[in-house]
Amino acid sequence: MARITLKDNPINTYGSLPETGEKAPHFELIKSDLSTATLSDYHGKRVIMNIFPSIDTGVCATSVRNFNERVKKLDNTVVLCISRDLPFAQKRFVNDEELKNVINLSDFKERNFGKDYGLEIIDGPFEGLLSRVVIVLNENGKVIYSEQVPEISQEPDYLEALKTLL
Repeated sequence: MARITLKDNPINTYGSLPETGEKAPHFELIKSDLSTATLSDYHGKRVIMNIFPSIDTGVCATSVRNFNERVKKLDNTVVLCISRDLPFAQKRFVNDEELKNVINLSDFKERNFGKDYGLEIIDGPFEGLLSRVVIVLNENGKVIYSEQVPEISQEPDYLEALKTLL
């Protein structure tokens, strides 16, 4: 269990993030067209998982915009923006913002991703949502970087995450 904060108030997550060097756990998440995406769909690509509570909050939206812009310069890299938002809200945001370099995926249906990755919030006002986390995978699905942002209202460290891919 990780202890993080929301505006300096302590909250906890379900478990621990996957360790560097470990194979990332399998997932099944919902795409904007309501089809299913799995981790194996991205085998052979480098994956940045930008995970957050809700696309409809300022910091979460900023992280999606930031990764959309920064990934343009990286070859063979995909950014998966993962939350428990409904796919319709995710699609609306990407379309409204004209974002072309990120893929939004939702954990609203099975709700296993947050538990399997140890990042579901288990108490406080965001209970049941995903905490702010960045996980970077290599082409073989192994974790090469992870960051559990200690204060949900703060942005992740984009440069540290991207440095692992340079």
